[in-house]
Amino acid sequence: MKVSSTKDELWMRYAFRLAQRAEEQGEVPVGAIVVKDDQCIAEGWNMSIATHDPTAHAEMVALRKAGLVMENYRLCQSTLYVTLEPCVMCMGAIIHARVKRLVFGAFDPKRGAVCNALSLANTSFLNHQISWDGGVLEMECSELLKCFFRVRR
Repeated sequence: MKVSSTKDELWMRYAFRLAQRAEEQGEVPVGAIVVKDDQCIAEGWNMSIATHDPTAHAEMVALRKAGLVMENYRLCQSTLYVTLEPCVMCMGAIIHARVKRLVFGAFDPKRGAVCNALSLANTSFLNHQISWDGGVLEMECSELLKCFFRVRR
């Protein structure tokens, strides 16, 4: 984990606003954006409940949209910003999409597949290695999730 840049914090704030949108819609508050050449090319937030789709995580939604924008399933030279450490499904998609860099907010010790429950960002058996930074706006991202689940329980 590296110290985040001002640019990373700005993009993470964008993703955070999308997480808030997910919460307003009754979804787990996670937001994601894909950035290429200093421009947001796609955005997404959790939509699994509304769409009845277990794969409609924020990252997956953003990656699908980015693929359409780029007219390519490979998103080389892009950065994905997401408010929560990705799960194993999302990490698989991120790696297959050849995302260059991943930046996330809150760490997920139970299900995180970047550096916690699994360390897929640093495995030798995958044909693509991804650069990553975690903990960008960690407190804000974590608190949003904690508050959401506190109300649900």
